[in-house]
Amino acid sequence: MSLRHAAWLAWSMCATALTLLMAGTVVSYLLRSSVPNSSDLPLWLDSLFVLGFAAYPTVGALVASRRPGNAVGWLLCAIGVAIAAVSFTEPYTLYAREVAAGSLPGVEIAAFLDSVNPGIRLVIFIPLIFPDGRLPSRRWRPIAWLAGGGILLNVMCYLALDPAGADPINFELPDGLSRIVLAASFIFLFAVLLGATASVLYRLLRARGVERQQIKWLVYAVCVIIAGALGGLISVWFPFSPWAEVLSQWAGIFWYVTLVGFAAIPIAVGIGILRYRLYDIDIIINRTLVYGALTAILGGIYFGGVTATQALFRALTGQEKLPQIAMVASTLVIAALFTPLRSRIQSFIDRRFYRSKYDARKTLEAFSSKLRDETDLEALRGNLVGVVTETMQPAHVSLWLRFETTSRGSQGE
Repeated sequence: MSLRHAAWLAWSMCATALTLLMAGTVVSYLLRSSVPNSSDLPLWLDSLFVLGFAAYPTVGALVASRRPGNAVGWLLCAIGVAIAAVSFTEPYTLYAREVAAGSLPGVEIAAFLDSVNPGIRLVIFIPLIFPDGRLPSRRWRPIAWLAGGGILLNVMCYLALDPAGADPINFELPDGLSRIVLAASFIFLFAVLLGATASVLYRLLRARGVERQQIKWLVYAVCVIIAGALGGLISVWFPFSPWAEVLSQWAGIFWYVTLVGFAAIPIAVGIGILRYRLYDIDIIINRTLVYGALTAILGGIYFGGVTATQALFRALTGQEKLPQIAMVASTLVIAALFTPLRSRIQSFIDRRFYRSKYDARKTLEAFSSKLRDETDLEALRGNLVGVVTETMQPAHVSLWLRFETTSRGSQGE
């Protein structure tokens, strides 16, 4: 396929996906206006989902139009079209049945397409073929086939359980058996997902240079999803009081982080393949580790201090509500701890995860302090060569000093 034809096909898929996403948003709004309890999510969150999933066809078209030989771009386009189709067919089917009964065409077809659509499940193939569009080796082919089989089994189970009856192939299973097979398909997909994750780790351990930076972007996006999902589950299911009430208020924030992670996957893939600001991932990881740890520590100090103060205040006065001065004092303590704690965490992260850069910086700082006091030129030259050797580790180092001579025009002045 020529580059021109590939670009036309990729951007056509992107336009189709974006059109379906916008149409689904409009139908969802009409459905909410007519049936107030039709969705558990607020409209603004649905719109946020649309913006997040719009990144898949957009980045996919950008990659496929520039790297048509890389299957990752086409996979992103297919995921974008699949997700967009679900975002349209699901509210369209509900609207046609709940509001405009019998007046809209293609309801049964839309219900069937909604049931058999693989949707977000196709994301499982991204870690298998990123960044070059191929499997790491032939030994990983069974994982890819198992992933396809697991997705097909999962879709067929949903089709058998579809209460709408929109099933032109008449695929039916007993209700109890369908639910058992559906649960088994989810477990199977989770096992395949672990295998796909193992392929990323396999590539990361063997990769060097540019490929290693590419894989770091994908790993970072996946870690954002995992962190958000774990935080959301802990916030909802944390059993101990008084932390349960406080953490439950943060559950929504963690789920938003998960959504950001899903939207970050195509962005990370696009940066990795197109190599735009590729090496910035080290800075992003560093800042995430520092400020993530800082937020967790300060949050623990704040909640622990408030909880302990509240218990002490209740024991002394018998009142449940803390005075305003206690909340102000806790906030001031957090503000006072921010800068010194950030410096200590930054130093620890640099020593633990960026040891070579940390040692190089310390060496340069020591040389700078020595440079201010050193007067012996030979000693200074030796120190400079030693610093360059230690920090940059070149194969060979030579130093040539050029001494300034008095110009002819300055003679006799």
